Amino acid sequence: MEQQLLERSGNKCELCEASLVLKLYEVKSPASVSEDSCAMLCEKCLSQLAPAADLDTKHLGCLRTSIWSPVPAVQVLTWRLLNRLKTEAWAADSLDAMYIDEETLAWAQTGLEDDNDTAEDVHKDCNGAVLQTGNTVVLIKSLDVKGSQLNAKMGTVVKNIRLVDNNTDQIEGKIEGQTIVILTKYVRKQGV
Repeated sequence: MEQQLLERSGNKCELCEASLVLKLYEVKSPASVSEDSCAMLCEKCLSQLAPAADLDTKHLGCLRTSIWSPVPAVQVLTWRLLNRLKTEAWAADSLDAMYIDEETLAWAQTGLEDDNDTAEDVHKDCNGAVLQTGNTVVLIKSLDVKGSQLNAKMGTVVKNIRLVDNNTDQIEGKIEGQTIVILTKYVRKQGV
């Protein structure tokens, strides 16, 4: 099937038309796996599909073209990405211009609900930037650490954080050699 998809795509990413290394991507479908439920995508477009991905609006400008694809899987991916970008005027205009039949739209919306469920499990800083294990953060408020004499001052840099499982409001980090739990609403991701 991969060879057929490469021929269909002209050896280009079916979203951005890049001629880079392509990978077969299967869009979860209510029907069986077929050419219509798969797309050939480049690494950059694949990375944009993750629910927690910081969307690259400059790169995703390519969706203005992919809205015209006759391939159902490409239509679904395009619609989902545009829906995540709908606060951008160009994305909203592209959504309005896009023709997608009722069955394909239902498929796209089902996947979007799944993405939203997954997205709830994302750790975010005070500005809404997604946090990941290993990030460096800055405290935006002075914090007294319960059970110790430690006072973590505003502006303290905490390197190499760890995400607390099952609680998106908390991270762990070391301050003055002591591992503490910090609420994500009191940190800002460094470099953002």
